Amino acid sequence: MTLHLRPAAARGHAEHGWLSSRHSFSFADYFDPDHMGFRALRVINEDWIAPETGFGTHPHRDMEILTYVIAGAVEHKDSTGGQGLTRRGEIQVMTAGTGIRHSEMNPLADQTLHLLQIWILPEAPRLTPGYRQAVFDDDSKRDRLRLIASRDGHDGSLVIHQDAAILAGILSPGQSLSHPLATGRGAWVQVVAGALTVNGQVLSAGDGAAIENEAAVVLASENGAEIVLFDLA
Repeated sequence: MTLHLRPAAARGHAEHGWLSSRHSFSFADYFDPDHMGFRALRVINEDWIAPETGFGTHPHRDMEILTYVIAGAVEHKDSTGGQGLTRRGEIQVMTAGTGIRHSEMNPLADQTLHLLQIWILPEAPRLTPGYRQAVFDDDSKRDRLRLIASRDGHDGSLVIHQDAAILAGILSPGQSLSHPLATGRGAWVQVVAGALTVNGQVLSAGDGAAIENEAAVVLASENGAEIVLFDLA
């Protein structure tokens, strides 16, 4: 069994006044050659965005970009005409492909936006840009791992252009879950809230862990936890 812990306190850190961000992997001005991503997972940023501020219009290309809202709401607009308001319990996915320009703003005057920004390397370059979002409320994730994004969009998940499955779960106190891993695949677990054990290793909010050479990812929590799990080729 191989499990590599990425403690929350060891992450990269950026403060911009309107934005406080923690980087699990190298990003922007934060560079760590030992943390450049895990398999096709390239970025996990935990962001806190002040009211009525956000990321103005900027470009991306050749990346699958997911936004997982923890609290508040994010307003999305992009150059393909895609737009939407994504709240807690909703997920948005953007294929940057051949090139896209977008903005991600906190439209609320009285609440900080808290989210995970996730980048997945696509399986092919120069894909057609696009945007989609869907609802995955807390009840649908309670004491189960709910598929929220996948290559083929099964079970109502959002399509991403990579051999990856992204699942989210909310464990009630005293509950446990297990996710099987096919031979050769690896998993990344990111703790959104609470604390739990992952294959016997204790993780708390903000921690991540890479898991390889295991038949399953086993999750258990005494007091409750919320996680996002990446099953990667």
